Amino acid sequence: MALSDRPLSTPLVQLSSSGAPMAKPTVVLVPVWGVGHFEPMLEVGKRLLNRSGGALTITVLIMPEPNAKRTSEIAEVIGKVEAAGLDICFHHLPAVEPPTDHTGIEEYISRYVQRYAPHVRAAVAGLACPVAALVVDIFCTTLFDAAHELAVPAYVYMIASAAMCALMLRSPALDEAAGDGVEFEEMGGGVDVPGLPPVPASCLPTGLENRKIPTYQWFVYNGRRYMEAKGVIVNTVAELQPGVLAAIADGRCTRGVRGPTVYTVGPVLPLTSPPPAEQAAHDCVRWLDAQPPASVVFLCFGGSGFFTAPQAHEVARALERSGHRFLWVLRGPPGPGTKLPMDGDLAELLPAGFLERTKGRGLVWPKRAPQKEILAHAAVGGFVTHCGWNSILESLWFGVPVVPWPLGAEQHYNAFTLVADMGVAVAMEVDRKRNNFVAAAELERAVKALMNGGEAARKVRVKAMEMKAACREAVEEDGSSCVSLQRLCEALVGGAVPPRK
Repeated sequence: MALSDRPLSTPLVQLSSSGAPMAKPTVVLVPVWGVGHFEPMLEVGKRLLNRSGGALTITVLIMPEPNAKRTSEIAEVIGKVEAAGLDICFHHLPAVEPPTDHTGIEEYISRYVQRYAPHVRAAVAGLACPVAALVVDIFCTTLFDAAHELAVPAYVYMIASAAMCALMLRSPALDEAAGDGVEFEEMGGGVDVPGLPPVPASCLPTGLENRKIPTYQWFVYNGRRYMEAKGVIVNTVAELQPGVLAAIADGRCTRGVRGPTVYTVGPVLPLTSPPPAEQAAHDCVRWLDAQPPASVVFLCFGGSGFFTAPQAHEVARALERSGHRFLWVLRGPPGPGTKLPMDGDLAELLPAGFLERTKGRGLVWPKRAPQKEILAHAAVGGFVTHCGWNSILESLWFGVPVVPWPLGAEQHYNAFTLVADMGVAVAMEVDRKRNNFVAAAELERAVKALMNGGEAARKVRVKAMEMKAACREAVEEDGSSCVSLQRLCEALVGGAVPPRK
C-alpha cells in the first residue's frame, strides 16, 4: 500500500497537564508561488495528515502569485483540496510589492519572501491551536526570524534533491574557501560536495555562477540559515542518493558540525489514478497506444521550457536523422507581458516539410501535455528532460532513463548527478554559455545512444529500473520514506507549542 494511504496504527495525540486531549497542533506550510512548488508541499501536508492518524492539521499560508495564469492554477488546486474535505486550512496573505532590482531568482525569492515576514508572523501568532512547525520553501529562510520570535520550530521543505540539500549546507564553507573575487570556474578541478564526485563548476546552480552579484550572497545566506532548522524535509528517496545523505548526517557538508535532521519522504508526486475507461484518453496517449513498447523518445521541458525557431530546427534535424519514434512537446516563446511559454506555432518553429517527412513515427505537440501519463506509457523508452526535480522523480517512478537538457536554476547540477552519481542518464553536451544550446548532431548522438540498445543504454536502463523499484518500495509500509515520514510526524507532534503572542 502506498505511503499516503496508510495511517499510523496508533494516532499521535497530545495531552494537557490535566490529561485531557489538547487542540490538534497544526503544521504551517509556506510554499513559494507556482504549482511546481505548491503542489509538492501540499502533497507532503496530505501525507502528514494521513500518517499522523488525524493528530495534525495543516495550515497553508499563500503568498499571491504576480502572474494571473499561475494564480488560477493555484486556485484550481485549492478548490480540489477543499472539495475533498481534508483538514487543511488556506490563509491568503496580503500582497506586498516584489523587488524590481534583483540579480537572480535566489535573490528575488529571498527578498520578496522577507517582505512577507510580518504577515507570516501575524498569521501564525493568531492561530488558536499549538503550532508543530513553520515549514518554508527552499529559499525562504528569511522567514526563520518570524518562527524564532514566536518560539515555533522551523523546518525547510526541499523541493529539490538530496544533492541540492548537501550543496546548500556546503555553500558557506565553499564561499570561505574560494576567497575574495575568485569564481569557482577559475579555481581548477571540481567543486567538493561530500558524497558526490567532484562537481564541474559549469554544473553548479545558477545562484553560484557569479560570486560578485547579490543573488550569490543570498544563495549562501540561505545555506547558512539551514543550520537553524530543526529539520529539512527532502522530496527524495534514501536509496537514490545514499552518499550525499550519509555526508549530511556525518557533518561532512557542515565542517564537522551536526546539521539539521533530514527526513526523506519522497517521491512526493501527486500521482492520480488512471482515467475511467469511459473517459477519452489524451491525444498524445492515444498516439502512443499505436507505438511498439519502449520505442518512443519523449521530449518535454517543464512548465517554463520553450524553444525559438533556430533551436527547434536543430532538434527537428536530430530527430529526423535519428530514425527513432518521438513525441515532442514544443512550446513557443512567451508572449508580451508574460514569462510563460505560449502554445507552439509549428509553422514558424519547424523546418519546412518536417512534419510530413516524419509522419507516422513522430508527433509534435504544441501545448501542455500530461507528462506523468506519457512517462507511464509502455511505448516510452527514453526521456529528454530539462531536469527539473519533479520531472526527474516522475521518470524514476516509471523507470524511464533520460537524456539531460538542463535550462536553468539547479538543473545543470541535477543533470550532473543523474549521470555521474545515479547512473540513470546518457550525457549530452549542452552549451550553457549559448543559452543552453544543443547542436543537432549532439542530440542525434545522445538519442541514438539511449535508444539503439547498446551497452550504454543497457546500463542506464538497468539503473532506471533499480531506481523505479527503490521508489516504489520506499513508500510501502516499512519502506524508507514511510519510516522517515513517521519519524517526522512524531517530531512534529512532540515539538508542538502555542505560538508566543
